[in-house]
Amino acid sequence: MDAPIKVKWLIDLLMGVSFLVCFVTGLLKYQDLLELTGLNNIVLPAAQISDLHDWTGLLMGFFVFLHLILNRHWIIATTKKILAVSRKEP
Repeated sequence: MDAPIKVKWLIDLLMGVSFLVCFVTGLLKYQDLLELTGLNNIVLPAAQISDLHDWTGLLMGFFVFLHLILNRHWIIATTKKILAVSRKEP
């Protein structure tokens, strides 16, 4: 397997992990959800959850940006194909 594919795979993996952490911490920030689950601020400190949510959100944005840069040729080629087909259809 060549290096560019491994880099893309690693970026996608890190993007997925950061999304998962950001999503879970986002759910944990809802007080009503915490009360439903029986958890509280002693078990899950809100400040640390909020910080983790913010940082993983920034990381996810960074990884999405890298993902788009690394896949720009495919994105452009696919967009051209889709637009070319839509012009031909009445």
